[in-house]
Amino acid sequence: MSKPKVLILRFSSLGDVTQCLSIAHNLSQAGFEVHWAVRIDLAPLIEYHPSVSRVWKLERRDGFIGLIKLLMQLREAHFTHVYDAHNSLRSRFLYWSLFFFPPLTLNFYKRKFITRPINRLKRWLWINFKINHFKLPQGAQFQLLNPLKKWNISQEIPPPPQFFIDSVSALIAEKEKTKYNLTEFIVLCPSAAHELKRWPLENWAFLIQSLSHKKFVLLGGPQDKFLSDLVSLDPDRVFDFSGRLSLLESAYFIEQSVLVVTNDTGLMHISEQLGKLTLALMGPAPFGYPSRQSTVVFEKALACRPCSKHGQGPCVNPAYQACLKQIKPQEVCLKIKELLGESSS
Repeated sequence: MSKPKVLILRFSSLGDVTQCLSIAHNLSQAGFEVHWAVRIDLAPLIEYHPSVSRVWKLERRDGFIGLIKLLMQLREAHFTHVYDAHNSLRSRFLYWSLFFFPPLTLNFYKRKFITRPINRLKRWLWINFKINHFKLPQGAQFQLLNPLKKWNISQEIPPPPQFFIDSVSALIAEKEKTKYNLTEFIVLCPSAAHELKRWPLENWAFLIQSLSHKKFVLLGGPQDKFLSDLVSLDPDRVFDFSGRLSLLESAYFIEQSVLVVTNDTGLMHISEQLGKLTLALMGPAPFGYPSRQSTVVFEKALACRPCSKHGQGPCVNPAYQACLKQIKPQEVCLKIKELLGESSS
């Protein structure tokens, strides 16, 4: 008897796709052949996961025509189950097209579908009127796994790692690591998609100067030129790889680190899925919260939080960015020493 075949629909973004990897694991453990439809630039995040049998890639530059082509391919795959973990216009189009127009050879009534709830009204009330009907904290992986209950599949977060790196990326990153003699180091992720989600640069500088016996690797994108200010503090201990590594190569440095300190960004979720000790600096955004016990969350309970869905702002606090500025570098530094088993003197 062949395995039931399930399609996960989650096209983006970096953090969301990374968190959804736990879904693939639980479905595979339950005996499913797991397929995944994703945006082509994020396909490497999934391709090396042992629970995923096939990745279906969507090129967004192809627009609606590309979506139609993908739909035709998916129809020929004869999926028995579909989980729309995105719940966007594109994913709903595929979801409902597969639901209403299944291949004629399939028994329509045996097909099963679930979707991730968005809770738009709850989100709107929380962000705009601070009326909260969510169960806190909002661990994102729990929210993604909960719909599996309908299929009697475990909603427990699977053990790490749930992020896997290919051998070529590992080899490239290892050469860079060896080149700079990085045997033991802390990864810092000072950037974020929105400026409002960035812990002040002077706080990152405090960590580097206070932990003068540690080496630091800075990760980010090619646009993060401001990281050069941190390198100038001590070029012998601070190494900037922003914009120089692929996602999987960056993940390798996270995997090899002793600890990760990060803003609310996609690299935080990669660190979580690798099972690394992670210090997460959470600011204006209410969703996408860490879910694993290996992550220590720093946040401040302010009446203005949350102020926007993704942290794009605007900041509504008279003290600009108070949610992150009130997270003092001294307390983060003390936690780093504690987790690494060092004296706090």
